[in-house]
Amino acid sequence: MSQSRLFLSDNAAPVHPALWEAMQRADRADNPYDGDALSQELDARFAALFGRECAALWVATGTAANCLALATMCAPHGGVVCHREAHIEVDEGGAPGFFLHGAKLMLAEGEGAKLDPDDIAAVIDPIRDDVHQVQPHAIAITQASEYGRSYTPDELAALAAFAKPRRLGLHMDGARFANAAAFLGGSAQEAARAASGPVDSLAFGFIKNGGMGAEAVILFDPEAAAQVRYRRKRAGHLQCKGRYLAAQILAMLDNDLWLANAANANAAAREIAAACGDRLMHPVEANELFVRLTDAERDSLRAAGFSFYDWGAGAARFVTAWNTRDDDAHALAKAIAAL
Repeated sequence: MSQSRLFLSDNAAPVHPALWEAMQRADRADNPYDGDALSQELDARFAALFGRECAALWVATGTAANCLALATMCAPHGGVVCHREAHIEVDEGGAPGFFLHGAKLMLAEGEGAKLDPDDIAAVIDPIRDDVHQVQPHAIAITQASEYGRSYTPDELAALAAFAKPRRLGLHMDGARFANAAAFLGGSAQEAARAASGPVDSLAFGFIKNGGMGAEAVILFDPEAAAQVRYRRKRAGHLQCKGRYLAAQILAMLDNDLWLANAANANAAAREIAAACGDRLMHPVEANELFVRLTDAERDSLRAAGFSFYDWGAGAARFVTAWNTRDDDAHALAKAIAAL
């Protein structure tokens, strides 16, 4: 199969060359763990990006980033409200329960795998305020959502206005945060509403966007950041040569490479979407497309060399990446239009 015909996942894309170069430059003696010069840069770099003081800690996986952040918000006897299709529910192998020592995920419905205050209220309002029922402690949302939908700044503000009076932490799973930011006009602040403070924590994803093995846990609460430093060590995620993770993250931040990579992936997705017409199951607001296809049509596309995941009966998912070329996106668009 031609690599250019690979639309399985942005996880299948190669590492951006700039990251290999950054890790090579980092390949020299420095302090271990997160005491090295590169790791020490992260807080200031992300504070500049978000226009707000924050702490930034590297971890190797998005699962760890989500769960370490949520563990600061939710006690073992509490619950985290998330969408029924959320990655922490569907694709993290019980890791939230492990990291949160048995805390419950409280599943909500919402169009496009997004949540709004009414969706959350439908889950938590019927809960009695007594020890016999699990009490909600936090909300987890995904930017962009599991169906490629992006939360607007106004939607994030509404969620924050709902959460804060109820003392609910608000965490954002940002595995494709860059793609959402690119869709919303290129601002990390708008994609997290960080400057005005709606989200308490963010798992800033880099691996799907050209990274190799580093994600960032962004914490806007200094007390929570202190907790995560201990929890990261206890969970086995404090790498002794952390400078190589920091080097990857900093390389992605340099010259807004994270945003340029995401913009390329989004542009490819838009071209394909234009050929899908009413086959699209969800608006394309990032780099994922969910497309109605019959079994015969899926077979036809695979016979033409395109690789993608089936997504239940009569549907498929296509994911573009930072390295998806214009002519490859055009080839898939042409093939879908010709079905």
